[in-house]
Amino acid sequence: MTNNQDQINQLLDKLETLLKRQELFSREVNELKREIVQLKTSQIKNVSEKEESTEKEATKKQPSQIRRETSEKEEFVENESIKKQPPYGQSATPKKLCRDGDRKILAGVCSGLAGYFGINVLLVRFICVILSLLFCVGFLIYLLLWLILPEKKSIATYKSPTKLAKEEPGAFSEQPIPPKEKDSTNLEKFIGENLINKIGIAILVIGVAIGAKYSIEHDLISPLTRIILGYLTGIGLLGFGIKLKKKYESYSAVLVSGAIAIMYFITFSAYSFYDLIPQVFAFALMAVFTAFAVVAAINYNRQVIAHIGLVGAYAVPFLLSDGSGKVAILFSYMAIINIGILIIAFKKYWKPLYYSSFGFTWLIYFSWFTKYQTNEHFGLALIFLALFFAIFYVTFLIYKLLQKEKFDSTDILMVLANSFIFYGIGYAILSDHETGNRLLGLFTLGNAIIHFIISVLIYRRKLADKNLFYLVAGLVLVFITIAIPVQLDGNWVTLLWAGEAALLFWIGRTKKVPIYEKLSYPLMVLAFFSIAHDWTTVYSNYTPEDVESRITPLLNINFLTSLLFIAAFGFINFLNQNKNYQSSLISQKGLSKIVSFSIPVILLFTLYYAFRIEIASYWNQLFADSALTISIGDQQYPNNYWNNDMSRFKTIWIINYSLLFVSMLSFMNFRKLKNQQLASLNLGLNILAIAVFLIQGLFVLSELRESYLEQTLSEYYQKGVFNIGIRYVSFAFFVLTIVACYQYVRRGFIKWDFKIAFGFLLHTSVLWITSSELINWMDIADSTQSYKLGLSILWGIYALFLIALGIWKKKKHLRIGAISLFGITLIKLFFYDISHLDTIAKTIVFVSLGVLLLIISFLYNKYKHHISDETGH
Repeated sequence: MTNNQDQINQLLDKLETLLKRQELFSREVNELKREIVQLKTSQIKNVSEKEESTEKEATKKQPSQIRRETSEKEEFVENESIKKQPPYGQSATPKKLCRDGDRKILAGVCSGLAGYFGINVLLVRFICVILSLLFCVGFLIYLLLWLILPEKKSIATYKSPTKLAKEEPGAFSEQPIPPKEKDSTNLEKFIGENLINKIGIAILVIGVAIGAKYSIEHDLISPLTRIILGYLTGIGLLGFGIKLKKKYESYSAVLVSGAIAIMYFITFSAYSFYDLIPQVFAFALMAVFTAFAVVAAINYNRQVIAHIGLVGAYAVPFLLSDGSGKVAILFSYMAIINIGILIIAFKKYWKPLYYSSFGFTWLIYFSWFTKYQTNEHFGLALIFLALFFAIFYVTFLIYKLLQKEKFDSTDILMVLANSFIFYGIGYAILSDHETGNRLLGLFTLGNAIIHFIISVLIYRRKLADKNLFYLVAGLVLVFITIAIPVQLDGNWVTLLWAGEAALLFWIGRTKKVPIYEKLSYPLMVLAFFSIAHDWTTVYSNYTPEDVESRITPLLNINFLTSLLFIAAFGFINFLNQNKNYQSSLISQKGLSKIVSFSIPVILLFTLYYAFRIEIASYWNQLFADSALTISIGDQQYPNNYWNNDMSRFKTIWIINYSLLFVSMLSFMNFRKLKNQQLASLNLGLNILAIAVFLIQGLFVLSELRESYLEQTLSEYYQKGVFNIGIRYVSFAFFVLTIVACYQYVRRGFIKWDFKIAFGFLLHTSVLWITSSELINWMDIADSTQSYKLGLSILWGIYALFLIALGIWKKKKHLRIGAISLFGITLIKLFFYDISHLDTIAKTIVFVSLGVLLLIISFLYNKYKHHISDETGH
């Protein structure tokens, strides 16, 4: 029966297609007729004009000629009047009111009225529905007209225009041209044949639900009567739908699906609210309804039954819930529905049904999980979590294996979502349980084993395309990878996303599966934000009272997580730089450039910050350990003190590490990598590190020096000579960075000329550091005021050095820079030094700077030809 019905449906579809083609052909014929009428009308007009113009000549013609022309004119008019008679299929008699059988939904009453009055049939149907719902008369009028009006049959419905022309010549001569059919016909057909009945059945189901709730709240009828009436309503609707199946299959399918949903409602309320039927019998009835819905959906070959009858049944617990919290009943009920969908998957390929069930199930589970209590729901939560995961996993595999369908992005997202929802919620459930917390690693490994079994089954039997095997095998590797850190209470989320991103990127590039590569990019972003979240939370939880919160530098699980993250992104960057594996984004140049830039940037930032945060954590812990509470005399509130040198050492060691990192990156680039884009980025980082050292680093070094000289709280905190010696360690890192910048300039890695800018950076840094060093040693020598004198002389001497160097190297920018430096020195001398120096110091400064200016002037006069030759050249 099913095969015959399918063939009938196919033939009807072909017939409908042919009719549409006939309508198009008729429309073109009518266009031709319209043009013919217009031409003949213009011809008649021309004839009349011609007659007027020839009236004057009529008197000159012979009588016989006049009679001949008159007869020809009468014959032409007679022919035109014959052609203007109604063509075949049209009548000059008035239209009759009848039912239109060609455009009917039920009996054709509305379409007949629309044709008689010449209005849109959709408007007539809308008025009929309004009269039925609001005034309860529309339905009665419809039935009355159904009985009274005869049915109109179209005579020339299936006759071709060619045959009609042969049967009756002149049928198309001047037939009145009907108006063009609008696109609203298809919309009207969709609304009338599909949308209205679905809305109607939904309103009916909601009405039954509202009525049930109202009767419950107001106790209008006894519980048993309510249930019996509900069953009678559902059975009546079901019988009526089955009776209409032969003639109105689509309409019947909607009624049957609504009846099934009502039966679900009534059964659930009979058990959950009134305890009229036992639990076993209630679920037996639900199983019967589910089986019937499955059979009906397959028999009708329509998803609407499955959607309304099965997925729509998810609304039952919420529309009739009294807040009793019977979770086991709810989840068992959901499992029955999902098993029905699983059975349908064996027969029909209805993916929207699977998606709807997937979304409803996990949404309901998530909603309940927000109120989860470990002591009450531990076993129940795990059982149904595993059951839902298994049902959707098997359903998905059935869809893909039976249909032999290739993967798309939606399929991959569904598999990943199902697996990770199961793992994530399962992890949360086990981690809150005393015993389950010890089984997290085993639980992770169990996930890997499940996917491994599926992948072996797919591979050996060759049940699907290779992409499915790659995906399931990738899940095996991911869960195995994170099993150990999960058991050790590591940052499993970060490792999960980083490992999954690396795996999908590898599959996408090497196996040329573009969707996998595209899915790896959002996972990279998630992994990066996850590790950043770990850094901000894990490393800030130390308290001296909690020994377990102490983090051993470099020997902790957090640093291991960072290293594994770096390894994953290093692997991704290696594949991205490999020219043998082209990116799937090659056609999207803008996005491809962003990806090619972002991957190495994330890798470098993570590599830098993983060690940086270890340094910061070490000094932060020392600073927290240095806390002291000191009471002086009878002081009521004691003072709290910390060794601030620890925070200063933290700052300077972070700056030193930053200088070392950018320097090593520079040497690696121009010796191994030789990447121009990295060179530009690296040079910018070098300059930034140098600027931070000059501005912040030298200031922190001066604070360490002052702390050593003052020896505040030295009886509690040791402040040794390393407070001063650390500055020379920092100078070594600084020199290394300057050399790295010089190598970039010398080797020509940068496209634009950086020599002048490097010279400015070098001399500014040297002058800045020498000035700081001068202040440092004068402060140690307790010459707190003499450094003003020394700075002016130092700047003057350095300006003289730059002028000499500029003349020798023939570099004009050095000489201009020296003159500018001398100008700044003179401004400092007249506006600052004079007011703060004594007479002897003023004398020394003025004499020294005067001598320096004379020397500079002498050099310019002596080498003026050298300078002019340089300018001319």
